[in-house]
Amino acid sequence: MSYDPLAIDASRIPSRPSPAPRPFFRTPVTETPLVKFTLIAIGLAFIVAMIFLPLAAVFFEAFRRGTEPFFAALVEPDALSAIRLTLFVAAISVPANLVFGLVASWSIAKFEFKGKSFLITLIDLPFSVSPVISGLVYILLFGSYGFIGPWLIANGYQIVFAVPGIVLATIFVTFPFVARQLIPLMEQQGRGDEEAALSLGATGIQTFFRVTLPNIKWALLYGVLLCNARAMGEFGAVSVVSGHIRGKTSIMPLHVEILYNEYNFVAAFAVASLLAFLALVTLVLKSILEWRYSGEIAATGGSH
Repeated sequence: MSYDPLAIDASRIPSRPSPAPRPFFRTPVTETPLVKFTLIAIGLAFIVAMIFLPLAAVFFEAFRRGTEPFFAALVEPDALSAIRLTLFVAAISVPANLVFGLVASWSIAKFEFKGKSFLITLIDLPFSVSPVISGLVYILLFGSYGFIGPWLIANGYQIVFAVPGIVLATIFVTFPFVARQLIPLMEQQGRGDEEAALSLGATGIQTFFRVTLPNIKWALLYGVLLCNARAMGEFGAVSVVSGHIRGKTSIMPLHVEILYNEYNFVAAFAVASLLAFLALVTLVLKSILEWRYSGEIAATGGSH
């Protein structure tokens, strides 16, 4: 058999891989610029129509007659009473929910016990129950014709149509916020860090403050911010248990309703703009924290 130096050995030629089949459905990143622009425009239009314009209308109506009527409405005695009561209720309900959220999330994420799923369901209950229903529950419990209300009133304890009822109703509607921020994060982190600290001789308190708390501080802060925003803006449950006593049990959202029903639109929108401003401050603080500590937040998994 003669050898041909010009002959090509087919076995030495690398085979070219066959092209991958084209997917039938395209991913969103392969859409045409027109489609991308259309989707972005729809999203922006919805945000402008449903969020930006209503907020702008609130501030416009508040300052429509100038700054003097605006500040006069805020320093009016009933308005000042509503502002003070709103801040007072938030100052009690937020720390209470912070403690509850820490305890509940620690118990659910770090321990195995019967009824854990039921406990998580109870934590989510205020998200599914109407705030008005929760207010009615407190009326049935602590009202003058409720289960324990007559005994409390006879002993000098007024719950419904007083500040304690407002605090209890606010705590009920806001207590899931801290816990629901912490539970997924603590379950994701597991128990390895705590077990390592305990094996090195740390006490339970030292383990919590030096290991657990630094890992969850950003999620905890987010939960506190959300809880505070909801506490100051709650209307339904508080409306039922407060009695709408002007200057005594009227918080800012209820005071806005009272002013609006009296056709005092400038004062109503002035107080409403203060509520909106506090909500915007909460969002700004959250955004600043995310921007300033983005690396640390991502490292601890607290960005969710």
